[in-house]
Amino acid sequence: MTDRTILSSINRPGRYLGHEYNAVGKDWQSAQIRFALIFPDLYEIGMSHQGLQILYHLLNDREEFLADRCYCPDIDLENMLRQKKTVLTSLESARPLTDFDILGITLPYELCYTNILTILDLARIPLYSRDRDSSFPLLLGGGACSLNPEPVADFFDAILLGDGEEAIIDIAELLAAHKNDQLARKDLLDLLAEIDGVYIPAHFDPEYSPDGKVLTMHRIGGNKDHISRRILHDLNQIDHLKRPLVPNAKIVHDRLGIEVARGCTRGCRFCQAGITYRPVRERKPEKIMELAKDGLAASGFEELALLSLSTGDYSCLEQTLPQLMDSFADRFVSVAMPSMRVGTLTPKIMEQVKRVRKTGFTLAPEAGSERLRRVINKGITEDDLIATCEEAFALGWRVIKFYFMIGLPTETDQDIDAIIQLVRKAMAVQGGGRPGKGKKQITVSVGTFVPKPHTPFQWERQLSVEESTQHIRRLQNGLPTKGCNFRYHSPQISYLEGVFSRGDRRLAKLMELAWQAGARLDGWDEHFDLTRWQKAAELCALNLDDFLRARTMDEILPWQHLQTGVDRQFLQDQLAKAQDEIYTPDCRYHACQKCGLCDFKTLMPIVYNRPDNTAEAAPLSSVAEQSADKVQRQVAGAADSGHFKYMVHYARTGEVCFLGHLEILQIIFRTLRRASIVTNFSQGFNPSPKISFGPALPVGTESLAEFIIMDLPAPLGDMQAIMNRINDKLIPGLRVTGIELHSGKVPQKIGITYSLTLPTKMTETERRKAEEFVASDSFIIGKTRKGKTSQIDIRPLITTFSLEIDGDAEIVQMEMVSASAEPGIKPLEALTQILDLDHERSLQTRIVKTGWHSLDAKKS
Repeated sequence: MTDRTILSSINRPGRYLGHEYNAVGKDWQSAQIRFALIFPDLYEIGMSHQGLQILYHLLNDREEFLADRCYCPDIDLENMLRQKKTVLTSLESARPLTDFDILGITLPYELCYTNILTILDLARIPLYSRDRDSSFPLLLGGGACSLNPEPVADFFDAILLGDGEEAIIDIAELLAAHKNDQLARKDLLDLLAEIDGVYIPAHFDPEYSPDGKVLTMHRIGGNKDHISRRILHDLNQIDHLKRPLVPNAKIVHDRLGIEVARGCTRGCRFCQAGITYRPVRERKPEKIMELAKDGLAASGFEELALLSLSTGDYSCLEQTLPQLMDSFADRFVSVAMPSMRVGTLTPKIMEQVKRVRKTGFTLAPEAGSERLRRVINKGITEDDLIATCEEAFALGWRVIKFYFMIGLPTETDQDIDAIIQLVRKAMAVQGGGRPGKGKKQITVSVGTFVPKPHTPFQWERQLSVEESTQHIRRLQNGLPTKGCNFRYHSPQISYLEGVFSRGDRRLAKLMELAWQAGARLDGWDEHFDLTRWQKAAELCALNLDDFLRARTMDEILPWQHLQTGVDRQFLQDQLAKAQDEIYTPDCRYHACQKCGLCDFKTLMPIVYNRPDNTAEAAPLSSVAEQSADKVQRQVAGAADSGHFKYMVHYARTGEVCFLGHLEILQIIFRTLRRASIVTNFSQGFNPSPKISFGPALPVGTESLAEFIIMDLPAPLGDMQAIMNRINDKLIPGLRVTGIELHSGKVPQKIGITYSLTLPTKMTETERRKAEEFVASDSFIIGKTRKGKTSQIDIRPLITTFSLEIDGDAEIVQMEMVSASAEPGIKPLEALTQILDLDHERSLQTRIVKTGWHSLDAKKS
């Protein structure tokens, strides 16, 4: 995006710039097939998604394919694009989405569906598949919601069920093979239907009864009555994962993610992912180490996360985690495990995790009572939970998060009260007699159970909004007010999630009407409005409550023609076991539970460290203590290492100027890591590099004269070689221009010179105002910050104000005084006030910081 007016007018413009480190810019003309990979939510969510990055690099690794990215714009940018009649473009090529051969849209969760309509409309692409001809890109969906895509099926040409790594290449190769055949769209879709895992919604036509139940799903095309999901058998092909995209703007999960395993067979009966990602396929420990080493070197991340549906169940964790910590703790890289199960978060694991930073963890009992945990097959006891809390508090953690669900099948008020009792018991834990410093806090998060497709509970009902609200109030009234932070997911949002999770194709019209009425970013509390959906449902003559009702075993479900590979009978048997509170063990360590998925020839669980083949692990406690001591010595720093300070001068030009100060800080930190520049670190709970930055530059201002001061434990060698090394690891728009030894003292008062280029020559009125300002001794303006307006005289702050003409451009040269802890003003604010510029003209003005010099009084 290059429109300065737009970037200057929107919130967090860094979302829309691209130019991230490891982003791929390929030649448009040389690509046979061009993909736009689209995540239908904001950048900070989409850039945290592993699946899109995997497909991005797989496609771009092939010379004949090109893959760009696109994320849903926030409402302010959407409005600006509509106002300016500008189409939505991709990040890398800045091309309209209509220029691509195929749009690959992730379906990550149900509440992002209206964002798909926003993206298509901004791209000027018809919403419904039936309204698009061969001049438009194909729409391909995939992701977590693909196993019931029926609510959005009418918008898509094809939907990939299951794992995408192999299938996306099959699809790209087929499109390339027929690129010049000028096939009719229907014929091309018929060919795509032959690829395993590809579902063509137009090949199926549902028939409904008068009361809205699915009577049958007619196949009207293709030759498959059921579509089975694609399953990747082996996770150990990893070359495409070694160059992770490094965000420039802050994102939700801002770290290196390493998938240690895919799939989970713990058998929680509410869990859709436990069915749709079977079987368990672990990644080899040596591959995890290789990914960590290469991924951190290529990214500069200061944290890596071991990802899985249940990371604690990774069979090689107690061997792999110490190796990771031994390799990276000295570099102050922490390890997070966001998906840990009670019982797998052992003292040995916690000892390792805390060696650099105490990354938080969440425990998910799901239900408060032992009885209800037996119903859902959770397989953990209250003693397990209390023991884990005791160890965590003893090891110094102060905050633990619990996650529970309300509305689980067979739940009673006693089960709700059991949540309160369990939390109170956890808060009473004293840390094994070794209480750490500080107060303990437990954050309790509660969400409403949604009976997801393809689970044993898919036939169950979901709570109404009113019932969920009653349960939440009961918890609010019963949970402790001191030391307990209670959060809950909106019952209204859960209600709509349930509608779309269990819905059918009748919901497409509902979605369109709600979107036309303003539904946007429904997964965000501040944007969600259930009444929009209720009004749209009235217009469609739909009863939304009906989608949340219980289903009978003989009823045809909207997703029944889409298969996970797990037998329907297995799900029914699990439902019966839930009612009888019978436990189903994990098949990766016990006998096969006959779910029907594995043939044990080409597909089976891959577990590298089964109990009968467990290599003896190194004694972890001594290793942890030795490395922890070493890290603490490094943090203490001053006694064992030197302090060599260098001032690094750098330029910041082009669109990168629209990144904020904190975003630039993070980019610099990670660039130095990538360039293997070792800095000293601060002490404390969260060690950070000892780097001082110059004054924050206003967003939208370019600069030829920025600086940082690095505190290093050893002197640098060849300065030119160091400059080249850093520049090689910087993103476009940032460039080091010099490095010099420095005292480390930052001037408290400086003079800064700016060059401000107006979009057109000054009017006579503006020229007169400029002359009046230069001749004045005082220029009082009102300055509003945080709702308060104060008067400030900016004339003493501007020591130089002169005009230059360069062709058709008129340039204001300005020098301003900036003093630490004293009121100041941004150069564009000053110019706007002095010349009385209108808003549009002000936004179009280019500002470049050209230099600075110290104004501190020299000591005699």
